Amino acid sequence: MASSGDPKPPSQKPYVVEDCRGVLQVLSDGTVVRAAAPPFPVGVDHEDGRVEWKDAVYDTGRGLGVRLYRPATCGGKEEGDKKLKLPVVVYFHGGGFCLGSCTWPNFHAGCVRLAASLPAVVLSFDYRLAPEHLLPAAHEDAAAALLWLRDQLLSDPWLADAAESRRVFVSGESAGGNMSHHLAVRFGTDGLDPLKIAGYILLMPAFLSEQPTRSELEAPDTAFLTRETCDRYSRLTLPAGANKDHPLFNPFGPESRSLDTVDVGRMLVVAAEGDLLRDKNAEYAERMKAMGKDVELVVFDGEEHAFFGLKPLSAATGELVGLIRRFIAAETA
Repeated sequence: MASSGDPKPPSQKPYVVEDCRGVLQVLSDGTVVRAAAPPFPVGVDHEDGRVEWKDAVYDTGRGLGVRLYRPATCGGKEEGDKKLKLPVVVYFHGGGFCLGSCTWPNFHAGCVRLAASLPAVVLSFDYRLAPEHLLPAAHEDAAAALLWLRDQLLSDPWLADAAESRRVFVSGESAGGNMSHHLAVRFGTDGLDPLKIAGYILLMPAFLSEQPTRSELEAPDTAFLTRETCDRYSRLTLPAGANKDHPLFNPFGPESRSLDTVDVGRMLVVAAEGDLLRDKNAEYAERMKAMGKDVELVVFDGEEHAFFGLKPLSAATGELVGLIRRFIAAETA
């Protein structure tokens, strides 16, 4: 029998139980550790003076930021005595609802390219991340972001001088594409009056279900997005007791609302050939079209998941920006 004077056994040091790309780690005692440096450097100087940008806060209580972009020559073109204004593109970054910021260089470079090449006024919004903030926190923030935009677009001269309030396009990649779908269901085209949402752009949206698709089963372990990664994000983001058929992950799940009568307006869905989410993205587009929705599906050959955010200066991203430009132009045709 140990005496009261015997030393206590050393307590076990906290160890890593979840690791997301080395950027986010969850320790055995519940501590969340986030790396200070962004993980995806762009590598070259992509700013050439064609775009000006600034940072703002759209939710002061939660300290949530937004980065705003516009072409440096915005408002300069005139048609008669009327200045020509630009479409507005709202962008929500990806990261499995766990990672990312509008300030990360890769997302910044992509938004600079959008603003310069479309051209457009672009707003890149941050949102609360898991596991500190489980879903639906991110979706609530995305809705708050659009409500903030509704108020700011007409009152902030920096935006009002350049932006056409009746040509707002809501976009996002991966987790951001998922949020764009839910914003379409909530706001449709006229739910932010006097703003008009002219279209939704879903880039490789993060939709999953308990029943894996063929592209999920065939995804190699060397892919950027693997089944193991998806399972990890699911564990870290979903409410306690929920699985991948949760309505926020699976828009056609057993507990998801019917979308038959929902007016989502025009929608562009982009998938990548080498993405494990490819089949889910295609299924989403086809089922929406079967309901009579105006949905266009484009699959990019040879690309992996989130190529816009990961490779913002690539030729494939240039092709994607051209596709988005045509989608926006078709709204006024």
